[in-house]
Amino acid sequence: MDNKYTEEKKYLEAKKKIKEIKGFYAHVLVNVLSIIIIVFVNLKFSPSFHWFWFAVIGIVLVTFIHWMLVFGKNVLGFGKDWEEKKIKEYLEKNK
Repeated sequence: MDNKYTEEKKYLEAKKKIKEIKGFYAHVLVNVLSIIIIVFVNLKFSPSFHWFWFAVIGIVLVTFIHWMLVFGKNVLGFGKDWEEKKIKEYLEKNK
């Protein structure tokens, strides 16, 4: 009974993570297309002033924040088991 519950819980967590990753990739695709359109509009209608850099910086910043929410915690070591890892490191260090 307990084993089946944990397997189902892991499956649901994995399904949620895959949904988050797919959402991130869709976000990146939309952002790339948006940047292309913004650069085109800027260079077509006002080529003397390159204002598209402001929009590009904002889009990249938001995309980075989304990446941090989806992948960053695990890449930087702040996943669910971060506290356990730190306790284990501290105990091994003080032996």
